[in-house]
Amino acid sequence: MAEFTLEKGAVRKDWGGKVSVALVYPNVYRVGMSNLGFQVVYALLNRRPDVVAERFFLPDDRKKMSPPMVSGKGLASLESLSPLQKFDLVAFSLSFENDYPNILKILDLGKIPLLSEDRQAYHPLVLAGGITTFLNPEPLAPFFDGFLLGEAEGILEAFIDGFRDGRRTCADRRELLQVLASRIASLYAPCFYRCEYGENGSLKSRRVTALSVPETIPVSRLGQDSLPVRKSTILAQHTEFGDRVLVELGRGCGRSCRFCAAGYVYRPPRLHDETVLTPVIEEALEKGEPLGLMSACVSDVPGIENLTGLITERGGRFSVSSLRADSLTQSLVEHLWKVGQRSIAIAPEAGSERLRRVINKHLSREQIIDAVRMIARVGDFSLRLYFLIGLPTETREDIDEIIALVKAIRHHVVRESATRGRIRQIKLSVNCFIPKPFTPFQWFPMEEVSSLKEKQRRLKKALSREGGVKVSFDVPKWAYLQTLLSMGDRRVAALLLASHREAGDWAKTFRNSDLNPDFFVYRPKGLEEILPWDFIDHGLRKEHLIKEYRLALKGRESDTCRVGACKACGICE
Repeated sequence: MAEFTLEKGAVRKDWGGKVSVALVYPNVYRVGMSNLGFQVVYALLNRRPDVVAERFFLPDDRKKMSPPMVSGKGLASLESLSPLQKFDLVAFSLSFENDYPNILKILDLGKIPLLSEDRQAYHPLVLAGGITTFLNPEPLAPFFDGFLLGEAEGILEAFIDGFRDGRRTCADRRELLQVLASRIASLYAPCFYRCEYGENGSLKSRRVTALSVPETIPVSRLGQDSLPVRKSTILAQHTEFGDRVLVELGRGCGRSCRFCAAGYVYRPPRLHDETVLTPVIEEALEKGEPLGLMSACVSDVPGIENLTGLITERGGRFSVSSLRADSLTQSLVEHLWKVGQRSIAIAPEAGSERLRRVINKHLSREQIIDAVRMIARVGDFSLRLYFLIGLPTETREDIDEIIALVKAIRHHVVRESATRGRIRQIKLSVNCFIPKPFTPFQWFPMEEVSSLKEKQRRLKKALSREGGVKVSFDVPKWAYLQTLLSMGDRRVAALLLASHREAGDWAKTFRNSDLNPDFFVYRPKGLEEILPWDFIDHGLRKEHLIKEYRLALKGRESDTCRVGACKACGICE
């Protein structure tokens, strides 16, 4: 544990008379402790005098980079080495579908039955929250007793109160779950719902099987006035962000990109006022702590230049999570250069103007080139460009446009950097499009793996001859798996369980399964079809998503989100 005495801000409590919560991130320590939401939930729980929350992670083979988390009694907590099965509640924080197999590994290591129906009265309730749960929890439904859907600040207190009171009066875990599901609006307990499927394999019906349990589950969401400024509560060196204090500048994004789930399920976008953020930043500066500024788009935050200017003037350091080419300013770029950041990322997403209109990117070639030229003028930055392939309606010409755009970007970087005599590398990160629930693209399939591989080969061949350009790709077979776990219904849980029993051999799992995973990945969905996640209520009108889907097929853009000024999607009503 010596390596982890370097943590600042961890909480260690006496267990006496308290509700004990095992807070689990289904990945290794260095990844989990870089997740701001996970840290916020840890702080919210431990703020209560009647709760003790301790952390669990997937054990890491790199011993020096991970604390000891396995004892003779199974998986153990970071704070007190208490076994997982000893806690009253086991709460997973889920941010990425590719972490789902780790859930079963952790339950196995913790000696907790994998299926909810196999757990006894003495087992903890197993819960989950996080963005993937309020996109589509169904592929995980058989493994969890409940899901807390939405923003933690709006539901956690009520759930803990309900659990604390209910366990004293309820006869068994099923009764407790039923009481909680009927009283806490954003709690989803899968065992109280039965799904039936039609002859074509799609979802035919979904019905409630218990009294007082609602048919639809509203997602917990805070208003602008009650939204707190999230920031790191624990600083730890052995993480993705090192010892930076992460500060959330706002939540959600109003740009309305049609592929982006976060842009839809975190509506309305809520950006913190500069006057609210300044004291938080000043506090970190007084302690000499470097800052990580987090937002869906940092350059869209009002007053961001004043905030980064303050950090720069005070001799502080900061990094940013994401920037947009059309809102990037010279002052912001200069501040990044002054604090020592030498890499800037922007996301054209698509190479052609046509395809950027399809995805509603609201970004022209001219704006991209102007941003690149400005960056190159300010300093010797390494430039990272993010692109998607396999987007709906994409053609061979659209792939050629990626190549042409990258060549044009390199040309302008060379011209602007000529007086310095050198340029840093341009790095392309090319990812496969993965359809997501609650977006206008939820009805589109993923492109076939073989086609995506061919596009990757084409890009690699064309750009490998360009000096100073490096291209990296994600792996299409893993994009296939993520799509399966994103878009599947609860039948997909059987594939997850089979893969776990085959030690993660998905190829063998698919060969031996009666369920065809292509059904969920490659099949276009009908607009009238019942989707597995339709029972979740984000306040979004399905009609609005259909309208955006049709506009995409026509290659037409729609307005960005104007909070309070329109009623298009239904959120602001």
